[in-house]
Amino acid sequence: MKVIVYALGRHVKIRTLEVTDFLLHLKITSLLACLKPCAIVHTTLPLVNLYETLGVVGASTTQLYSVSSNLSSEITGPGSFTIFAPTNEAWASLPAEMLDSLVSNVNIELLNALRYHMVNKRVLTDELKHGTTLPSMYQNIDIQIHHYPNGIVTVNCARLLKADHHATNGVVHLIDKVISTTTNSIYQIVELEESLDNLRTAVAATGLNNLLESDGQFTLLAPTNEAFEKIPKEILQRILGDPEALKDLLSNHILKTAMCAEAIVAGLSMETLDGNMLEVGCNGDDLTINGRPIIANKDVIATNGVIHFVNELLIPDSAKTLLELGQESEVSTAMDLFRQAGLSSHLTGNERLTLLAPTNAFFKDGTPPADRNLLRDHIIKEQLSSKYLYHGQKLQTLGGKELRVFVYRNNLCIENACIAAHDKRGRFGTLFTVEKMVTPPVGTVMDVLKADNRFSTLVAAIQSAGLTETLNRPRSFTVFAPTNEAFQAMPQGELNKLMGNARELANILKYHIGDEILVSGAVGAVVRLKTLEGDKLEISSKNHIIHVNKEPVSEADIMATNGVIYAVNTVLQPPGRSKTNHVLNYVPLAFNTNERGDEPADPALEIFKHASALSKVNTIFSQIRVLFSLYELSDYAGFR
Repeated sequence: MKVIVYALGRHVKIRTLEVTDFLLHLKITSLLACLKPCAIVHTTLPLVNLYETLGVVGASTTQLYSVSSNLSSEITGPGSFTIFAPTNEAWASLPAEMLDSLVSNVNIELLNALRYHMVNKRVLTDELKHGTTLPSMYQNIDIQIHHYPNGIVTVNCARLLKADHHATNGVVHLIDKVISTTTNSIYQIVELEESLDNLRTAVAATGLNNLLESDGQFTLLAPTNEAFEKIPKEILQRILGDPEALKDLLSNHILKTAMCAEAIVAGLSMETLDGNMLEVGCNGDDLTINGRPIIANKDVIATNGVIHFVNELLIPDSAKTLLELGQESEVSTAMDLFRQAGLSSHLTGNERLTLLAPTNAFFKDGTPPADRNLLRDHIIKEQLSSKYLYHGQKLQTLGGKELRVFVYRNNLCIENACIAAHDKRGRFGTLFTVEKMVTPPVGTVMDVLKADNRFSTLVAAIQSAGLTETLNRPRSFTVFAPTNEAFQAMPQGELNKLMGNARELANILKYHIGDEILVSGAVGAVVRLKTLEGDKLEISSKNHIIHVNKEPVSEADIMATNGVIYAVNTVLQPPGRSKTNHVLNYVPLAFNTNERGDEPADPALEIFKHASALSKVNTIFSQIRVLFSLYELSDYAGFR
């Protein structure tokens, strides 16, 4: 309505506009100046009765049917009504047989249908609150109102297109559908619908019928018989035979609120009865749920909500086996390895387990043979949730190993493998997606170094510096272990001085040892790690390569029971270490006269000889063990 106020040069502030039938009242609540002379008010009043307003808003079919059903006399007379008027296109979209049934029985069917679109009072949009009902003028059967956060208003899931068209005897709202009466609950509709036979059986088996016929506002994504038939028979039989899995399955098809199709828009997340989130998208004109266009029939109204028919089952993780979880995730290569290793029974049974499965990306350079023993150490003997893991926690594997949990600010790791995705919690097991294969620790730091020929010089140096006991203790170390090549690359004079000075050698080695466990997955841009020597190492990651003091690491995450080892091809130098200090602190480790008997032996050469001797001793012991075994065998056979 257009209101024009002339105040002859004076400013008038109009606060409210009230309309009562034909009378227009202007309530002026504040004047900035007195009106002198009197204001002249011109108004345009396009207010007509409801019948004529239907024509004004473009609902000419509704207007025509009001005449043929004798409703026009009611909506042209006195009173105050609300009409939710379907558009002309809404009437035209009705099935032909339904429309024929209405217009062939105008005095009953059509009149009742129209009166169901009416409320016996004026109702404006600001009164259309979410989840409320309005008694219609057809047997007081309720009309359901939903006002969604995105501003969409629906009336029995018909969208409100044009609102608040005032008439002298009421108001008209234009809607995009012809709405029909409903007196059945969601459960009663499931009971009556032939295409929902399997759903009806499942609902009865889980006791969810009580929920679906209770008061409230729910959305049922009702899987059709076709949806059940699409599931592999063995999976369907397993779920149908497991009451808890079946209940989880059905709960994943029930939303906590009534969601009409008009309000289900791309990008929306809908929460199910069990708290799972369903992701809504679009594929052309079709809505999708979790990426698939599965809605077959939408907006079947019930007294306690709305039903959308879907032609695929939405199986939640909580109803799946570990094998099914893995097959649908980015760990399919790992799942193939578990199958090849003969471990499928653990992944499909009812054991409470947690599976550590590396991502497919880890195998981009090739898939290793299926090592059954190693893969058994990727299965934890309890069902875990990553959010409840704590630093230092010990986890027992099927293979009998003990794995440690490391909680860092930016990552959560189990031994050398950090978790790369959210948990998937299945019926009996939980899937942890990890970035790499887990390396269970075997032996202490010293045990690991001794077993690797790359570190024979380092082992000899550790022993000479008196650090063997330290690296065997049940503590937590990060060791940047110089390889034999690292020592050989040092200038001979500097190496001699280092190896000849026990205190200096110990300090240098302690500078290579951090006082906590830091696996590569915990290294962000820069991490500073305090060493046993007292200074800090600067650890960084660049292009997936770990660097220590800007020197690249040749191998990371060699796990030990009391630490982690990184192989480096450089002997690291503490800050502030000078050549002067080397000379002043020089104390020979050992002297060994040469043929002339007047010069000390080369300390570095002694260390290398020590390292070489260690390797030879190991070889000799191996030969002795073989001979001893043969001796015992000959003794047993009576050939002594």
